[in-house]
Amino acid sequence: MGTSPRKARLRRLHAVVAGLVAVIAVLLVSMLLPRDEGPNRTAAQPEPTESGQAKSEQAGPLDSLAHREPGDPQALGRVDAPVVMVTYEDFRCPFCAKYARTVAPELKKRYVATGVLRIEWRDFPAFGPKSVRAAEAGQAAARQGKFWRFHDVVYANTPSRSKPDLPVSKLIDYAEQAGITDIERFRSDMANADVERAVRADSQEGNRIGVTATPTFVVNGDPIMGAQPLEAFVSAIETAREEAR
Repeated sequence: MGTSPRKARLRRLHAVVAGLVAVIAVLLVSMLLPRDEGPNRTAAQPEPTESGQAKSEQAGPLDSLAHREPGDPQALGRVDAPVVMVTYEDFRCPFCAKYARTVAPELKKRYVATGVLRIEWRDFPAFGPKSVRAAEAGQAAARQGKFWRFHDVVYANTPSRSKPDLPVSKLIDYAEQAGITDIERFRSDMANADVERAVRADSQEGNRIGVTATPTFVVNGDPIMGAQPLEAFVSAIETAREEAR
């Protein structure tokens, strides 16, 4: 029995529709597939450094963080050192204290004393008003040329697993231990508007570049997060030193 004209027309219509669907599917797939970016290339992949850390896309802006101000009381090392490490710290941070007690002395001996490294402090009071008060005390100590001695005394007395309260009385005690003799000036400077602005400026800088926790370090534009072991700092400094030549 032959096929009716109506059934033949329906079969032809179905064939045309199926063909159109196939063409549309091919076009959609080709539109959704990513375009070739060249051989062995993946977009937005950061380049790993020798220390195993990824170079951030922020590395360009981070290169300009160093102040290199002569006579800066919150900096250690030569102004023209090839490597500058900017540190964002909170005096109430136990991990900052751990770095200060275990890693910083070796970095000072190996690199600061030999003219390779400059360390620049930035206040990043991460734990509320008590941290802000401690940062202002550090700034007040700096005004009498005793910042680093005050820094060492505070961190020497910081618990390994908890945040100290650091009331004003304790900060004054630490100031005296650091050799600050004009305590009235120290008290006054803690409440000075310029000191408050300096702490706020450091904190805003940290927020602008994405600092979220302390300690955070930036070595010639490359970040190191947290109180890493000495080897991580040595690797970053040696890499930066080589690149600066």
